[in-house]
Amino acid sequence: MITQPKQIAIKIKQSLGALSRIKEDDVVQNKAAKLVHRGKGFLYSVFRLLILTGISYVILGPLISIFSNSFFSSSDLYNPSVFLFPLRPTLENYRLSFMRLDYWNTLYKSVIYIVLITVIQVFITSMAGYGFARFEFPLKKLLFGCVVVTIVLPAYTIMIPLYQHFREWDFLWLFKIFTGESRNLLQSAKPMYLMSLFGSGLRSGLYIYIFRQFFRGLPKEIEEAALIDGAGTWYTYFRIMLVNAIPSVLTVTVFSLVWQYNDMFYAGLFSIPTDQNIAYRLSTIAATIQFVDKIRDPLVVQLYVYAGVVLVLLPILILYLFLQKYFMEGLERSGIVG
Repeated sequence: MITQPKQIAIKIKQSLGALSRIKEDDVVQNKAAKLVHRGKGFLYSVFRLLILTGISYVILGPLISIFSNSFFSSSDLYNPSVFLFPLRPTLENYRLSFMRLDYWNTLYKSVIYIVLITVIQVFITSMAGYGFARFEFPLKKLLFGCVVVTIVLPAYTIMIPLYQHFREWDFLWLFKIFTGESRNLLQSAKPMYLMSLFGSGLRSGLYIYIFRQFFRGLPKEIEEAALIDGAGTWYTYFRIMLVNAIPSVLTVTVFSLVWQYNDMFYAGLFSIPTDQNIAYRLSTIAATIQFVDKIRDPLVVQLYVYAGVVLVLLPILILYLFLQKYFMEGLERSGIVG
């Protein structure tokens, strides 16, 4: 009778010892699991840092090189020991580029031209996107398919028809009927205004798609409530739907401003005056410096071109710094990923 309690006590101690060893083993395993998890997290962070660093170098490397070389003097250019940081930095490159670009006058006229095109594009493409999103009409799918084609079709494939169309432009053959000849709209910005007005301007297909996707995401109850209150189609569009589409309007506005500002394809195709497109004028600065300033060394001329590139990029960078928040919000809330 006395041995039973001792045996029970021994078994209890053995059980408690086994439990304590199990707990100790669990603690050790948990610590090991945490160390493995932390090690995986650290390796993932290092891998992500390397990937981001490589991508950033690929993207920012040329920009850093252009900015650095824009301060090079001719002696730094031919010094093999100079890399990125000039020994004798100079602002002469900027002075001459500023003068040959006629910077303030060209920038002023370019901004007026770009803002007008942007306003027309936002107005026209938003109406087209609203029509595709809310109304039913014959050949709707076919017409929207044509819009999608304009997004994926390279502009180079239709450059010859575009050039011929605006070189001998006529509206329903009325000019030939009354005057006997068509109109040559080249060497002016009129082709860009006409294309934007009829929804076929630079990237207009993408803008129509963005507005269509956004309007499709808005509840139809908004329009039904406006219709019950007596609002017509145009009033509903301008005072209600377009106000709710501000995120898409901001997105399209920034896209249009940037792409119109950087456009050299249409500017060169239609021979738009260089004082109305600062990016197009930049493409002629090398020839201008070689001809006017008699600088024949192409490597030295390239330094002036680098300075011109920095001057042309500066307004866009400033614009992006001010509109970055609104642009990202609009990009997330618009239908680009829809």
